Amino acid sequence: MRKSTSRKQPGTFEEIIKKINQLTTGWINYYGIARMKQFIINIRKWLNHRLRQLIWKRWKKPKTKYRMLRKYGISHDDAMILANSRKGYWRISKSEILHQAIKK
Repeated sequence: MRKSTSRKQPGTFEEIIKKINQLTTGWINYYGIARMKQFIINIRKWLNHRLRQLIWKRWKKPKTKYRMLRKYGISHDDAMILANSRKGYWRISKSEILHQAIKK
């Protein structure tokens, strides 16, 4: 899972999502008998966080980040703050603004 969501992962976002869906479907079918509801919830949170990080890295430039945040309905001030932030990808992917922009 970690390898298929790497920030260096080539290909389109749809291809990556398709690969993750295949992986999780097979994995859940194999381990579906066990009681692992909380584990799956935790993995889902981590996976969403990881995908937000991947999306944020692919936007690369502050201009693109700003434009995409505005496209997803974020206000001008919040988009400017987040797009020009010098924080790392992982930390930014935990921000509330990016959560609002990129929903599950």
